[in-house]
Amino acid sequence: MHKYLSAIGFSQIKSRKEYNKLIQLSVTDSTERSYTSDGDDTMLAILSKEFAPGLGLTVCGEYDENNVFTYEYSYPYLRGSGITTTEDITIERHAEKESYAGVCDDINMGITLIFYIQNIIPYIRAKNTDTLPVKGTTLTLSALSICGNIMMPIKKSQKVKDRADKKKISRNRLMQAARNGDEEAIESLTLEDMDLYSTVTKRIQREDIYTIVDTYFMPYGVECDQYSILGEILEYEKIKNKITNEEIFKMKLLCNELVFDLCINEKDLYGEPDIGRRFKGIIWLQGYVNYPQ
Repeated sequence: MHKYLSAIGFSQIKSRKEYNKLIQLSVTDSTERSYTSDGDDTMLAILSKEFAPGLGLTVCGEYDENNVFTYEYSYPYLRGSGITTTEDITIERHAEKESYAGVCDDINMGITLIFYIQNIIPYIRAKNTDTLPVKGTTLTLSALSICGNIMMPIKKSQKVKDRADKKKISRNRLMQAARNGDEEAIESLTLEDMDLYSTVTKRIQREDIYTIVDTYFMPYGVECDQYSILGEILEYEKIKNKITNEEIFKMKLLCNELVFDLCINEKDLYGEPDIGRRFKGIIWLQGYVNYPQ
């Protein structure tokens, strides 16, 4: 059974028998279907069933020449909103099954983002027709969480916010120049990081770390698409799983200049979300690649 089922409102599923019933429901009563040929006598099928607005379970498998469906794997999903980034994306297949990971070097993050691809069919079609790479794609990120806390915001004056915005613009320019091989930009960024480290080291002796660090986005554990985050809540709503009636918080977060949607079961969240407060937790990052029409 999938670890993140609780995030979409199925925290009470404990046995394989119950999970198989959920998979069967998602196959027979799916709300979204997509297919493509894998070049043999079989057809790859991605079947998704929505259980709350934007939340559901995706089942992946194959139809043979007799139209018999063979289940391969399944996973819970959250469909994100808006466009998170327009940076180039690299997609690689996982070794053990027909699932894919996306890789993106977002300039705002300073790290390489690795995420689980939700819509694999367009990529497989492009690969089979030898039309890769596809130009003009954008990316919508989303995340599931099964453990999180709500934290209060850091109080800032408008002057401090304006100064921080100017620093971000300047740093982004340096990052872009460094990516293009500018040695002066690389040296400036290195010195800036050293100064930042020195400042934080001094302040942390007398201040709490969460009053110094506004947001963060860090790899977590051994799985490359899981992260530990601290992000500001821009929007939130409470939605309900129509099968289990479990309530789920769906939030739009700003984290290191990256905006994405996140969902978490009310049972797994400590604290009450509100606009301006911060969410701290462990997430499983997913991505939906928007291909040009």
